[in-house]
Amino acid sequence: MNKYKITMDLVKHVGRTCLRDDILWLILSGSGIGFSYTGKKLSIGVCGREASTRTNNEENYPRIAIYVNGRRIIDDCLCVPEKEYEILNSEGIRTVEVTVIKLSECAMSMCGISYISSDTDSVKPLPDKKYKIEIIGDSITCGYGVDDENPEHHFKTATEDVTKSYSYKTAMALEADYSMFSTSGHGIISGYTDNDEKHTDQLIPERYDTYGLCFDTFDGKETSTDLQWDFARFVPDAVIINLGTNDDSYCKDYVERQREYRDSYKKFLKHVREKNPSAHIFCVLGLMGNRLYPSVCIACEEYTQETGDTNISTFELPEQDGNVGFVADYHPLECFHDQAVKALVPFIQQEMGW
Repeated sequence: MNKYKITMDLVKHVGRTCLRDDILWLILSGSGIGFSYTGKKLSIGVCGREASTRTNNEENYPRIAIYVNGRRIIDDCLCVPEKEYEILNSEGIRTVEVTVIKLSECAMSMCGISYISSDTDSVKPLPDKKYKIEIIGDSITCGYGVDDENPEHHFKTATEDVTKSYSYKTAMALEADYSMFSTSGHGIISGYTDNDEKHTDQLIPERYDTYGLCFDTFDGKETSTDLQWDFARFVPDAVIINLGTNDDSYCKDYVERQREYRDSYKKFLKHVREKNPSAHIFCVLGLMGNRLYPSVCIACEEYTQETGDTNISTFELPEQDGNVGFVADYHPLECFHDQAVKALVPFIQQEMGW
């Protein structure tokens, strides 16, 4: 068996992957790798970081999935420092496509792919798809609690699955490569609050240029937010922004707070445009409530007036139906993620001419 370290050209990189010390770190939701392989025996070595003392418990181990030819064969919460997963052990030569996806989000834990072990040297990156999209969001985008249909339960990485969220499903429906930047509880001007206090330590715009917030560290000191993302590595045709659900817990019906949200949203649009000069920007909201959607529309209108940039659209997502049910912390059931995809995908196709 040959053991190959992960390099930038050995596999296809999915999302904002981070190569450090011969380990490819997966931090953000949906990040991973894809490759094809021909042979009889194939394994993948994975390593995990223990979460910081703030979150070090079994509810925060990174959850990963491994697919072979589109079928999930591994679904595991990595609770040990190192582990090897057998992907293929065949009597005859087979050609397979393998994808590794981090199902859980960035904040609680990261994991790394340390090597690919095989009996041949036929590992090759999967080809790029025709389109590329970036999705920027919060817990909804992460697929928070989608595997726990008890709304009274709280966060666990074991019940979070980004592949069941509208974000991943939208990318799949569009047959597009994706990159996600999402963190639960985060917003434009405030993270989620239940006491009317503004949480300015949970803002997506503050971390958008990095690999996202993670309480794990690489070496006991350096964090994922210390590292700058190279936007040239993934140039999207479209960017979807779904931010405002957590801001709404702070803004409510206060006129001044909603104005602050609009102004900050508009500022973030300018930054997203700076980093993605040719992408069509889709500003969406509504799956867990639409109170701030009018503010999104106003922010986009004012942005266009100020910049002359018309390569932008707004779209109101259909709201979940609480009479049908919720998952953990009253997040959307998978069926409501599906409902959002059914509405959003045709709109994107129409706007983009896809």
